[in-house]
This record gives sequence, structure tokens and C-alpha cells, in this order.
Amino acid sequence: MSLLVKLVRIATAGSSSRSAEPAMPRDGGPPSPLTDPQTGANLPERRQPGYYPGFNTLAQQPYWDEATRTLIRQRISKPAAIRFFNHAEAQTMGAVVDRIIPQDDRISSHRIDVLSGIDERLFENRIEGYRYADMPSDQDAYRIAAAAFEQMAQELYGLPFHLLGTLPQEQVLKSVHDAKPLAAHELWSKLNIERLWALLVSDCCAVYYAHPYAWDEVGFGGPAYPRGYMRLEEGEPEPWEVDEVRYSWNAPADTLSDREESHGSGREHQTHPGQGGTH
Repeated sequence: MSLLVKLVRIATAGSSSRSAEPAMPRDGGPPSPLTDPQTGANLPERRQPGYYPGFNTLAQQPYWDEATRTLIRQRISKPAAIRFFNHAEAQTMGAVVDRIIPQDDRISSHRIDVLSGIDERLFENRIEGYRYADMPSDQDAYRIAAAAFEQMAQELYGLPFHLLGTLPQEQVLKSVHDAKPLAAHELWSKLNIERLWALLVSDCCAVYYAHPYAWDEVGFGGPAYPRGYMRLEEGEPEPWEVDEVRYSWNAPADTLSDREESHGSGREHQTHPGQGGTH
């Protein structure tokens, strides 16, 4: 879940020669669930999480061609209307993707609408061109998953999935991630649950990391066409890139993020805080 997303963010962000971890810059937003490891105080929501403060991918627009500029600008415009999911499915799946890629540290105006991107793909039938024998179509797989997540929440907690707290939502999702669903077994038997989880996480990451706000987060300057790259050796930064500035944080107490399971005792223990830079 959010641990996997943190690993994606670490891999995408690259490396830096800077080893110091200064205090996290404060953007002055409302408090987030993340806390300062030193003081325990809630850290503020930020316009731009990540290790590249002040970096702005959209400042590179003059170096893109018109087709690229148009496409990227569309991604920061008003999200498309939900056309594939019905209202109930959208509520459920919206809560699901919010736990797969949490954005609790972002101010609301700079949160990336992951669900609308998935909905658009399904509505427009943009598929990979193949299908596993033990999987229905992507559209049917998502409808089965939405119904199954909702049934699990009702059976286990007597509430709709989107009204559950963070921890019970993540416990439901972790059981699906582990291919050991806690409920709704008949629904989950209609597909390969491991492939469904891979499809869901892949779609979430594809939508999130196609957005320029996520590029700001990982210090990516956007398409290098037609300009191209200049520094091709020894990991030298491009002139438009900024230095990495790391910071630490503790994940919220009511989340499975930052926990990993030991392989012997079955107990869970806390990892080092702030390894992924953002929650």
C-alpha cells in the first residue's frame, strides 16, 4: 500500500550527494497527519511535498512543443467527470485509491485526482491489448473489486468502505494485497486477486506520476523534447534541476505505512521515519 508507493517514490527520485536532513520546510498549510520526528508536532500540509523545494516543472513549458504543452496543461485543468463508475462505485474506489497513494501531506488544491484518470481509461477502453485467462476485462475487474471492497467493509465493520477510518481501510486493502481477503470471498473468486491488485496499483501509479505536480515532487523536468538532455555522464544535474533537500517525518499512527512484517516472529516493527520523503 503506502509502503509500496514510498518505494516507487524513492526509486523515481534518484540520488544526491547531499546527506544532511534539515528540518522540513513549512508551507503554512493546515496540519497534516504527519508528525515531526523530533517534536511530535503535526507537520503542515504542503503545496509541494518531496525533496525538491521550489522546483516547478511547468516553468519548462517554453522548451516543449505545442502538442506537449497542450497535453500537460490538460492534466492540471479541472478533472474530467466520472463516466465509468456509478456514484457508489466512485465513492468506494475513490477511498481505495486515496489509501494506495495517500496525499495527506498535500494542500487540497494540489492533490492529484487519481480516480478520474482511472475512470477515463476504463470509459475510453484504453487497454494493454491482451488479457490473462484468469481475469475478466479491466472494466469488469474494477466493478467486481468495487463491489468486493464495499462488501468487505459492510461484513467486517457494518459501514460503507469510504466511511471507515484509515486503519480499517488499510487492513481491508492489506488482506487483498496479501491475497487473503477477510470477506467477500465469492466476489473475489471471480478473478485472480493478485493480478487485480497489480492492475490497481499500476493504474494508480500511472495516473499519479503522469501529473506535473508529481513531477515537481520527484524533481523531474518533464519531457526533454525537443530540447534534449545536456549532462549525460556521472549523474550531473541539468541546469534546470534543483538540489535535493531531504527531510524526515513520521507516518500517522492510524496507518500501516512504515510498518513491515518480520519474517520469523510474525510481529510488526516500525521502520526508520521519513525514508520515502512523502507519505
